[in-house]
Amino acid sequence: MHDWMIWLVAAGVLVIAELFTGTFYLLMIAIGLGAGAAAAQAGSSGPVQTLIAAVVGLVATAVLHRSRFGRPARRIATRDSNVNLDIGQRVAVDRWQNGHARVMYRGALWDVELGAGALPEAGDYRIVEVLGSRLIVANS
Repeated sequence: MHDWMIWLVAAGVLVIAELFTGTFYLLMIAIGLGAGAAAAQAGSSGPVQTLIAAVVGLVATAVLHRSRFGRPARRIATRDSNVNLDIGQRVAVDRWQNGHARVMYRGALWDVELGAGALPEAGDYRIVEVLGSRLIVANS
């Protein structure tokens, strides 16, 4: 078996492992192994092939890490509408008592608190955060 075939088989194994784990870092290392295969096809020696594979894999990993795909979003789950579908929904408040109220929302009574900068007036409010069984709202 030729050297370039070994590199490509190793890259294929990493691509398959990446499909099972969902991490792009294994894919970046597989790109490095593909570069090692290209170096082997060009006739480079074993140490040069390994060096090229390592450098390309490290550079690809560094580029991925600096991109938006390499870091998880730093969002607060209580305010993220992708996590909680109540964020952004409307709720009607009839009256306030010291910045708190009770409202019927989704067929149940909920405690409602005013968010930062919200005014305690009767009317419609937009849910900006959910803390347990409390809805934090802002003026709509």
